[in-house]
Amino acid sequence: MATHRSAILAVVALVALLPAALCQKAAPAPAAATTTTTPAAPNVTAVLEKGAQYTKFMRLMKSTQQDTQLNAQANSSDTGFTVFAPTDNAFDSLKPGTLNSLTQQEQVSLVQAHIVPTFYSMESFQTASNPVRTQASGADGPYTVNVTATSNSQVNVSTGIVTCLLGTALRDKKPLAVYSVDKVLLPYDLFGPKPPKSSPAAKGKSPSATKGDVAAPTGADESAPTGAAAAVRAGWSFFAAALVAAAACLL
Repeated sequence: MATHRSAILAVVALVALLPAALCQKAAPAPAAATTTTTPAAPNVTAVLEKGAQYTKFMRLMKSTQQDTQLNAQANSSDTGFTVFAPTDNAFDSLKPGTLNSLTQQEQVSLVQAHIVPTFYSMESFQTASNPVRTQASGADGPYTVNVTATSNSQVNVSTGIVTCLLGTALRDKKPLAVYSVDKVLLPYDLFGPKPPKSSPAAKGKSPSATKGDVAAPTGADESAPTGAAAAVRAGWSFFAAALVAAAACLL
């Protein structure tokens, strides 16, 4: 009997507590920690390595230290950069000795002529203002290229020596765009026709006279006889006058 009463009291107690338990709000689950991912800094070498057919351009960039310079500038630039990357086949199609004929500084200029200090998406090339300035410059100012959109939404790039179509975008996110080209963009300033070199004039000296010759004084009449010839002419004149006088006496 006592056992039944204890059981009944326990059930009553549970029933009394049930509404209170149901009214309690479940504790909110802890908020998930938010993590911000910083986008990877643009690296032109990594982009070209992924493309797998730009080893010669990478080698030229490395030998001229333009890869490290571009990576440093791209990470701190507001305007961004655009790179025209020639394929290995583009370098193979150059005349033998083309690169070896360039000085170290000219090789730097060749690489910089493939870099534009402005980010261009494929769409923004449609409204680019020509000529487009590159990173390279010389005595006559910056090296430039002309960018022309075609009717089928392709883009031509021209240096005045070479013209080619813009190829695949290896990267097109600001601040760095990298586009494949199938020709090396030879700058007009380096590979264009050179004006003929004039022979240097003699400094401070007139052409020397032949040994033994006496130069005539400035302003002298070149047709005037020399001293010996004048004497001979005077003698003949005197002799002719004497003959005329003798003939007159005989008459």
